[in-house]
Amino acid sequence: MSETVVLETNKGNIEIELNRAKAPATVDNFVKYVKEGFFDGTIFHRVIPDFMIQGGGFTTNGVEKKTRQSIRLEAKNGLKNTKGTIAMARTNDPDSATSQFFINLIDNHFLNASPSNQGYAVFGKVTAGAEVVDAIAKVRTGPHPPHSDWPREDIVITRATMKAA
Repeated sequence: MSETVVLETNKGNIEIELNRAKAPATVDNFVKYVKEGFFDGTIFHRVIPDFMIQGGGFTTNGVEKKTRQSIRLEAKNGLKNTKGTIAMARTNDPDSATSQFFINLIDNHFLNASPSNQGYAVFGKVTAGAEVVDAIAKVRTGPHPPHSDWPREDIVITRATMKAA
């Protein structure tokens, strides 16, 4: 049984098929945030063309939302940071991911786990709405300290839901 999340944004909908078999703890964490409505009203706060778009942590007024405890990194699950995949954002601490995620705009092999790199945990892929992801990637950005790639227009996740099977 596949699990799909629909991110309804002010640019259109993005459907993401989750891979619980390869990233069970990460998918469980993400689904909990979806089901509690955490992502509703958050924004894509980091947009870097030819790299990725990141969201899931800030409101439109730039306030970072309080999250649950961080999760264990599942980057060594065989899934790669290729175009259209979704992965968890984190700090330099490998086990620091909470709610923030990013969608890869290109194949970002340097984000994959390797003997010298902890990597970033991929847990699904965009199955519909790639044109919405591309539209978000084209918005103008600028500084919003401490961030340097903050969209000049709010890209809002109005609602995140589980798609009925």
